[in-house]
Amino acid sequence: MAPSDFVTSAGRQARYLMPSRDLLVNDVEVQVEGAELDGMVLLASCDKTTPGQLMAAARLNIPSIVVPCGYQLGGHCAGKEVDIEEVYKSVGALKSGAISLADLTAMTCSAITGPGVCAGLATANTMHVLAEALGMALPRSAPIRAGSQALMANAARSGAAIVDLVNRDLRPRDILTPAAFRNALRVAVATGCSVNCVRHLAAVASEAEMDFDVVAELEAVADIPQLTTVRPNGPHRIEDLDAAGGCRGVMRELAGVLDTSVVTVSGRPLAELLAEAPEPDRRFIRPLADPFRAEPGLAILRGSLAPDGAVVKISAVPAHVRRFSGRARVFEDENTAIKALETHSIAAGDVVVLRGLGPRGGPGTVFAASFMAALVGAGLGGGVAVVTDGELSGLNSGITIGQVMPEAAEGGPLALVASGDMIVIDITTRRVDLDVSEAELAARRTVWKAPDHSKVRGWLGQYAALVQPLSKGAVLRPPGA
Repeated sequence: MAPSDFVTSAGRQARYLMPSRDLLVNDVEVQVEGAELDGMVLLASCDKTTPGQLMAAARLNIPSIVVPCGYQLGGHCAGKEVDIEEVYKSVGALKSGAISLADLTAMTCSAITGPGVCAGLATANTMHVLAEALGMALPRSAPIRAGSQALMANAARSGAAIVDLVNRDLRPRDILTPAAFRNALRVAVATGCSVNCVRHLAAVASEAEMDFDVVAELEAVADIPQLTTVRPNGPHRIEDLDAAGGCRGVMRELAGVLDTSVVTVSGRPLAELLAEAPEPDRRFIRPLADPFRAEPGLAILRGSLAPDGAVVKISAVPAHVRRFSGRARVFEDENTAIKALETHSIAAGDVVVLRGLGPRGGPGTVFAASFMAALVGAGLGGGVAVVTDGELSGLNSGITIGQVMPEAAEGGPLALVASGDMIVIDITTRRVDLDVSEAELAARRTVWKAPDHSKVRGWLGQYAALVQPLSKGAVLRPPGA
């Protein structure tokens, strides 16, 4: 199966998004082990396919190679460049009355001009890039334009490579080592990848049965600066990163802080592959000594509101915002928050808390991304912060603190926030805190109840019974396992 987030997000407030990833993992297991295949070619498309396929490869541990199937191109509308990110943000502009429905419709008719995943460094392109950074895709696999000659050539090379991998018995767990994950995290930080990569990399490590703390390892690479500024992190487009050298170009600039002894699906060590890489286009990939920004693109925040960590895409936070404090506005679902935005009852200085939307709370993560996009489109992206355990999009920008751990449904501090509480976000010190006394929180905890999903039927009911914490990648495990 190859789920598309834009399709499966339409119903049930997008609760099927994360569960579709794990459904894919099990689907691959059935198809591959049932048929006793010797190896896998994994055709990676939308957001959940690449992590799901990497998880399946790690679980089954038969020779495997990822072939990213590429990004789509945007178009033009009313004399301006427009892509899916612009459409996303313009939902907020429509809600606030800044544009008409006819304007938005015209944009949707122009934003996608060919096949492929969302333009920009959103989750799909992020995971394509990180598949290469992990060594599970051939060099110069990502990003790559869908339908291009380069993609066809890479597919042909990958077809030859999988035969070689089978003949050599080179397996995913030979490639997916702690060093490979550390390399991928450095690439994620240097490029400002999607916040969702944290949960996905944790899930791949879990399926590989590795004792590897992705959250702690991401904290450890906080000194890596940002070498690219691809939308939504800056003005450049995904095709600019492609032409400039792509993942291999970024890794060439990071070579001094990478473990280049790791082996890849090419059968060769990373050091040899980077030695062959040409110098990237400095307009789009900066050297480590002269980055676009001194800060990392991604970071982990901790504090009284997120003791197990939360993820912030620093590259998408307005540059002037490094500390933000405000009164909480608590919402249990995204639709109610969007209605509050429509009625102008959310104002600059607020901290919007979207909770109960995590894997266990949904069950299945509930989309918080549409609210964030609407907020930016309404012109409040730099004046209102969002703190959530729900699922965000890699296209989101603004003061967004995502993947708050533990999630509210696990009884994390997010569950205890009340409207009016003061929340303090400090990007510089990497903290997110709830300014409420321990005594008051203890009193609130005595009346808090975990959500009861015992009567939820079908796949979401099964997911609720099996899903593990976000810090472990929200993988599925039998009770007690």
